[in-house]
Amino acid sequence: MVQYNFKKITVVPTGKDFIDIILSRTQRRTPTQVHKGYAISRLRQFYMRKVKFTQTNFHEKLSTIIEEFPRLGDIHPFYGDLLHVLYNKDHYKLALGQINTARNLIGKIAKDYVKLLKYGDSLYRCKSLKVAALGRMCTVIKRVSPSLAYLEQIRQHMARLPSIDPNTRTILICGYPNVGKSSFINKITRADVDVQPYAFTTKSLFVGHTDYKYLRYQVIDTPGILDRPFEDRNIIEMCSITALAHLRAAVLFFLDISGSCGYTIAQQAALFHSIKSLFMNKPLTIVCNKTDLQPLDGISEEDKKLVMEMKSEAMKTVIGQGGEPTDDNGVLLTMSTLTEDGVIAVKNAACERLLDQRVELKMKSKKLNDCLNRFHVAMPKPRDHKERPPCIPQAVLEAKAKKAEETAEKEKKKLERDIENENGGAGVYSASLKKHYMLANDEWKEDNMPEILDGHNVYDFIDPDILMRLEELEREEGTLQGLEEDDDFEMDGAELTPDEQAALAEIRKKKSLLIQQHRIKKSTAESRPIVPRKFDKDGKFTSERMGRQLSSLGLDPSKAIDRARSKSRGRKRERSVSQVDSMDVDGDNSNKKMRLRSRSASRTSRPPGELVPGEGLRDTAQKKKAIKLAQGSSKNRNKDARKGEADRVIPTLRPKHLFSGKRSKGKTDRR
Repeated sequence: MVQYNFKKITVVPTGKDFIDIILSRTQRRTPTQVHKGYAISRLRQFYMRKVKFTQTNFHEKLSTIIEEFPRLGDIHPFYGDLLHVLYNKDHYKLALGQINTARNLIGKIAKDYVKLLKYGDSLYRCKSLKVAALGRMCTVIKRVSPSLAYLEQIRQHMARLPSIDPNTRTILICGYPNVGKSSFINKITRADVDVQPYAFTTKSLFVGHTDYKYLRYQVIDTPGILDRPFEDRNIIEMCSITALAHLRAAVLFFLDISGSCGYTIAQQAALFHSIKSLFMNKPLTIVCNKTDLQPLDGISEEDKKLVMEMKSEAMKTVIGQGGEPTDDNGVLLTMSTLTEDGVIAVKNAACERLLDQRVELKMKSKKLNDCLNRFHVAMPKPRDHKERPPCIPQAVLEAKAKKAEETAEKEKKKLERDIENENGGAGVYSASLKKHYMLANDEWKEDNMPEILDGHNVYDFIDPDILMRLEELEREEGTLQGLEEDDDFEMDGAELTPDEQAALAEIRKKKSLLIQQHRIKKSTAESRPIVPRKFDKDGKFTSERMGRQLSSLGLDPSKAIDRARSKSRGRKRERSVSQVDSMDVDGDNSNKKMRLRSRSASRTSRPPGELVPGEGLRDTAQKKKAIKLAQGSSKNRNKDARKGEADRVIPTLRPKHLFSGKRSKGKTDRR
């Protein structure tokens, strides 16, 4: 079975892109450095290689284009005529011929310039010949740029064509526009053809697939055809004519007997008679569509006469296939795609007639004799006149009878839909959910269930196992309480030996000492938190109260009160010595305060080189040396960490490793 897949054709580049692709490939795939000091034979070989490589690339690309596009003489006539209708085969052949001529010219140019390069006497001469050769090749490609653009348009259009196999089982739908062809293919296949209430909605061929008797059939929806001369038909109509002329298929000619398509039955009959020559040797079926608007019996006598004439023409195809002249089954059918009445019957009739025709053709072929020689049909003859009825075991008969009873019961069983229809239909009948309740007595199912009984909620007492579950919960609770008692168990000394009792006493004593030390440590003044003012709104925590408490303990509270006052005042600007001397009151006290503050300041701020006990250093010199070494090591580390993930980065827009070396675009005078 031949398959035509036009989607695999390679993209055809434009003339400019074609030249850029080939020259950049030559630049990348061939050596680029040459010097005056090389031998003349090496220089000739260098430039000859560039010319040959360019010619080879042009030849390969152009050969691919010529070979992948289908030749109209080698493909099926259906596709040949379809391409001619869509693109005009003269223009198509002319474009491919120009590509072939360009390929031959490029080969001839390369051959001539390779001959000249063999006699090049200098680097400049060889380079000039190479530039001239590549320039002439590019000129040839520029001249065929329109043909390349035309072939690319054809490739894009061919990729959108449906995949039609001309040799498989096919059902072809034809008729006037807007008679229901697309609606029919949507009903019998999974195709999704656009359906609109105006003419020529379908502008090209659409393909769907359906199954009949385990065989796959392709269904083709064709655009509408108008009754006019052959020369006046447009491209859309010619697609339908091409399919009718070349595809071996069962033809369904659709008639709109209601006239809602905008054309009368007389006009549709005239179209039928004008294209009936295309129906020769094909099973033809007349399909009267839209019977929901107008039944076939309700049309006028003149229209009915026209339909009968069309039926008689369709009967000729039955006689041509070897059928009986009176066998009119499947020749004239009625249906409605809106109500789907008769749709499957039309599909089955078309598939059956097509299958009969294909079997008949195979029976008439020469291959049949080769196959029949391999078959032997045995016809058994009776050896005597004794009757021998079939013997069926009793167990098999019983099983069959039982199965038949089960089938009868299933058929007798009323469905919910049947009950609904008997009781008023949807919206009137309400299905009962109680009929499936599993109760001891089926009469209880329809009883009303109270929600409140004796002042209690009935749903609280629905569970029959509630007492058993309550006992399980109580047992689980008792187990948990026993575990908690085991955790709180404390060792009693009555069961221990004298040595163990002494050890236990030591442990308890040590534990109490640790607790006391921890409490003393936590109760110091430094570790106590400062009481915020918002918690001391009544003014209970005052320095006078603290002084009274310290005095009652036998301690001097003056230093503690002074320290609390200094903390509450905060850091203030110290008064000068002259101001202190001029003051008459508390002169000695102020001098003491200043000395205390200066002493405390000197304690807190010590120079970095001063040795502090407990640092593990021998003397001040060793500490200074250690500080110097630490600063030196951090300097190198800071220098190395120039840029990190968190630093602001300004990226290089043109990184050197991507834009240096052989260039792909730009001036070409140094190639």
